[in-house]
Amino acid sequence: MTGKRIDEIDYLKCIFILLMIAFHLVFFSEKYPLLKQWVYTFHMPAFLIISGYLMNITKRPRLFLHSIGWILVPYIIMETGYVIMSAILPVRDKIDNLTIGIVLEKLFLHPMGPYWYLHTFLLCGLCYYLVFGWKRPWRFSSRLIVLGLVYAGLSEIFHVVSLPNALYFLAGVIIRRSGIAFTDFFHPSAWTIIPLVWLSLDTNNLNRFTLGGVAIVYLIICILLWFYPMLSSGIKRMASYIGSHTLILLVFSPLFTMCSKVLVSVLSFDSSGLCFLIIAMIVTVGGSLGMAWLFDRCGISPYFFGKKHIL
Repeated sequence: MTGKRIDEIDYLKCIFILLMIAFHLVFFSEKYPLLKQWVYTFHMPAFLIISGYLMNITKRPRLFLHSIGWILVPYIIMETGYVIMSAILPVRDKIDNLTIGIVLEKLFLHPMGPYWYLHTFLLCGLCYYLVFGWKRPWRFSSRLIVLGLVYAGLSEIFHVVSLPNALYFLAGVIIRRSGIAFTDFFHPSAWTIIPLVWLSLDTNNLNRFTLGGVAIVYLIICILLWFYPMLSSGIKRMASYIGSHTLILLVFSPLFTMCSKVLVSVLSFDSSGLCFLIIAMIVTVGGSLGMAWLFDRCGISPYFFGKKHIL
C-alpha cells in the first residue's frame, strides 16, 4: 500500500465493504435479488481495481513477503474455520463430507465465502511483484502483457483465480503505473448518473464479466466520488476510519453475519428486512472492530496480523 492514505479511496473502500457485508446477510439479500445482482456487478471489481492501484511493489523482497505473509496468516486461519463451520452449520454452501483434502482444496484452490478476495489478492499481488520486480530491460507494455498472460495461466490452466477478477486487479495496476491520479481516471461527475441508470436497467449488463458490467464499475466509482465533497466532515471521518480498516471487516465479518441469523425470527415482523439489515450491520461492523480491539488488548494482533496494534 502507499505510505499516504487517500481519503477518497478510503471512502470508496468503506462503501464497498459495507455493501459486501449487507449482501452477505442472506435474509436481507434474498428479499432483493435484483438489487443484489446490481451490487455484485461492481462492489468487488471496484475493490480489486483499488487493490491493484494501491499495491506497493517498491519494497525489498523480504519486506514485501512480510506484508503478504501477514495477510496469508489470517486468510488461512479464517478460511479454514469457515470451511469447518460450513460442514457443521446449516448454511447455503454446506459441506456434507469434510475431509483434510476438502479443506486444502478450499484453502489453496477454491476458497469459500468472502475470503476468495484475499486469495485472489495474494496471488495477483505476488505475480505483479515478480513480473515488475524482475531486473530485465523490459518496457512497461511488455511487463503488462506478461502479467496478463500469467493471470490467464492462473485462470485457464491452474483454475485458481477468475480471469475477469484478475483483470480488474490488472486495471488498477495499469492506472497506477501510468502515473494517472485515481480521481483523474475516475472523474467525478453528476452526468455519469445518466449512463449508469441506462446500463443498469438492462439486466444483461448486471454482470461484472461483461462490457456493460465494466462500464457500470467505472460509472459507479465516478458518481460516488462526485458525492464525496458533499458529505459532512463527520461522515467523512467515519468513512475514512472504516475504509482504513477493511481488512478487519473482511476477516471477521463472516463470524457475525452467521450469528445474525438468530435475529431473523425476532425481526420477522418487518417484511422489508430493513430493520434486520440495520441491526445486523451494526452488530457485524461493531463486532468486527470489537474483535480487533480485543486482539490488540490481549496481545494477539502480532501473531494474527503481524502488527502490535491493528486498530
